[in-house]
Amino acid sequence: MISRPFAQVDVFASGALTGNPVAVVLNGEGLSDHAMQAFARWTQLSETTFVLPPSSEGRAQGADYRLRIFTPVQELPFAGHPTLGSAHAWVQAHGHNQATVIQECAAGLIPVRVDGQRLAFAAPPRLRTGPLPGTQVQDIAQALGVARADIVAHAWCDNGPPWRGVLLQDVAMLRQAHPCPGLEFVGLAALTPGGEADVEVRTFFPKQQGMAEDPVTGSFNAALAQWLLDDGHLPGDYVARQGLALGCDGRVHISRDDTGQIWVGGDCLSVVSGQLKL
Repeated sequence: MISRPFAQVDVFASGALTGNPVAVVLNGEGLSDHAMQAFARWTQLSETTFVLPPSSEGRAQGADYRLRIFTPVQELPFAGHPTLGSAHAWVQAHGHNQATVIQECAAGLIPVRVDGQRLAFAAPPRLRTGPLPGTQVQDIAQALGVARADIVAHAWCDNGPPWRGVLLQDVAMLRQAHPCPGLEFVGLAALTPGGEADVEVRTFFPKQQGMAEDPVTGSFNAALAQWLLDDGHLPGDYVARQGLALGCDGRVHISRDDTGQIWVGGDCLSVVSGQLKL
């Protein structure tokens, strides 16, 4: 067994233990796919990551490290909160003072801005856009127990995970939702003008992902921001709130730069650090 540096980071935190935790193995060299998946299953967190040296192609394009991301049951090409938490852990472990780090992953190169505890990743392009099929919207409304008219807008928010985004008329409807088979890879949002944030969010996974609901979801919030800003549901930079149903209270900070690139940010707090024997 090799002793490997390890960190557990709270991502999109609004305070202590309020965000979404990610387990980060800071030296994944020599571990088999089976060993990585077994450890991710053991942690029972939504994601566990393994930091590796960049590939030769990635290094040539400026990548600082390569990241592999696992849920308890499968590997993902990209996920938002593991990207921020892993970048935070990598910067702390290496003592770097970089304004931007470049992560290589199966989805490509992901720039991450670093400003102290606040990190932000560049939202990747959506693979599917446009309204959802009408039958799916009706099925989602039925699963939520709301009228079809209570869904004021809907769109594909697919950026790897095949998210289906739904904008609800009332935040109370969002808070009353329960995970069920009709709400798989569905992200709910409701505008909350005058509240602690501009929009409130919930996301539901299929059961085989190992958990039914995610505390705070970077990938969905990235695609949601592209949809809400492009379609004029929100006028500009905003803050999303997620996790209340699970006893969390995460904050996702959305901004758009002069080039039109959307950045998805949040505060990252190191909670656990030490050595892992794998």
